[in-house]
Amino acid sequence: MDFSLIQKQAKEAFDILMETAKPKAGQLLVLGCSTSEIMGKRIGSCSTVEAAQAVYSAIAPKAMQHGLFLAVQGCEHINRSLCVCSEAMEKFDLQQVWVKPHLHAGGACITQAYESMENAVMVEDLKGRATLGIDIGDTLIGMHLHPVAVPIHSELRRIGEANLVLAYSRPKYVGGPRAEYENGRNPHK
Repeated sequence: MDFSLIQKQAKEAFDILMETAKPKAGQLLVLGCSTSEIMGKRIGSCSTVEAAQAVYSAIAPKAMQHGLFLAVQGCEHINRSLCVCSEAMEKFDLQQVWVKPHLHAGGACITQAYESMENAVMVEDLKGRATLGIDIGDTLIGMHLHPVAVPIHSELRRIGEANLVLAYSRPKYVGGPRAEYENGRNPHK
């Protein structure tokens, strides 16, 4: 596997998300990543440190440059808990949990985040406060996204062998046929 290509694809995915969602600094980005799927294997069967390093090194610095808080989701063996910086935990009033992810309980990507992120802590969930999401390998990050999640359809559909889904959140439309929305947009017409 060409890990420089994985890194390039992860950077491209991040750029597509930023270009489409146009986030503001201070928002929360959730990353779910199966390195097994990147390698063309079944999720949870072949965690790969090199793939995790490629993805994390592509996304974490770019998230920081945009002023975003990064949350990296672990696998079901740690109940999909997430790694965030302590500042994000405090800002979003998240509940800390006591677990240290590793290659076979959490996965390679969250382990990379836990070892690399400054002031890393583990939290139970994001309380639906993430407004941006990158899901590499069908890791089911949707539970962490604020409703309404909007999928981004792009030409880039895979990172390595893994399916790629990008999403952002928008406010719910409330009202009805007579309601008016920002920019004069009315989805009912």
